[in-house]
Amino acid sequence: MKKKLYRSKTDKMLCGVLGGLAEYLNVDATLIRILYAALSVFSAGFPGIVLYIICAIVIPEAPFDVEQ
Repeated sequence: MKKKLYRSKTDKMLCGVLGGLAEYLNVDATLIRILYAALSVFSAGFPGIVLYIICAIVIPEAPFDVEQ
């Protein structure tokens, strides 16, 4: 079965984008969040916020039958 990227239903702060990315990459969500925050701060914040909003719209939420 092919692995798919979904927004997380269980590991989320806002929309579950970073939690879903962490589940997809099989790493700790805290590490992904720290990296995202650092990249957003060092790029003046705006591109990171826009990217997060786009991902929240484009990436589907995980269905109930998908094992996280």
